[in-house]
Amino acid sequence: MAEIRASTVLPARREEITLHTADGLELVGELALPPDRPPVATLVCLHPLPTAEGMMDSHVLRKASYRLPALAGLAVLRFNTRGTTSARGTSQGEFGDGETERYDVAAALEYADYHDLPHPWLLGWSFGTELALKWGRDPLVEGLLLLSPPLRRADDADLDAWAADGRPVVALVPELDDFLRPAEARERFKRVPQAEVIGVDNAKHLWVGEPYVRIVLNEIVQRVNPAAVPLPTEWDEPGE
Repeated sequence: MAEIRASTVLPARREEITLHTADGLELVGELALPPDRPPVATLVCLHPLPTAEGMMDSHVLRKASYRLPALAGLAVLRFNTRGTTSARGTSQGEFGDGETERYDVAAALEYADYHDLPHPWLLGWSFGTELALKWGRDPLVEGLLLLSPPLRRADDADLDAWAADGRPVVALVPELDDFLRPAEARERFKRVPQAEVIGVDNAKHLWVGEPYVRIVLNEIVQRVNPAAVPLPTEWDEPGE
């Protein structure tokens, strides 16, 4: 058995994908599927702020794609929003400050629908939580998983819309977040009766450190495929 570390890449069926937006752009991405079975659910990942180096390879989302297909039977769809660059390439278009990105969210969900990816949840991190809250109320979406939500672009009207909608909203809020800490987050999310706000002791906005990544991934899987928790911390390598 080998310990699962920050750099561990577990088996998956990985495919480079291109999303097509309603306003005519091509967005680069990747789909990771379980190596030997159909997925039981899908994470559609919305990355942090691209003007602050956020991208589809931001570490928590990358580690979700490296681990969760094998450990939890999940499909993980990551992509660069318009104008964003990563090792996969650069998506067409320009940063829209969370407004024109509505078309990017829709394109990702359309891809999931067309390819019969089951039970899609939106997994947003920081800026990605704003996109999820503002533009994620598509009938396909099972619920929202929000990491470090700043609640800046997304406002009370967006929260009220989710309150009326009734689908699950789960927010993981670092104790030492730069923008919104647990007590304030609980106050803001009171508008959404079904919202869960989970404070994470000692964590920071960027979730740096393997212990915090493991907390995040376990909380995600607890909502999406609870039969797979707790996630293992070791993996049988071939030949062992």
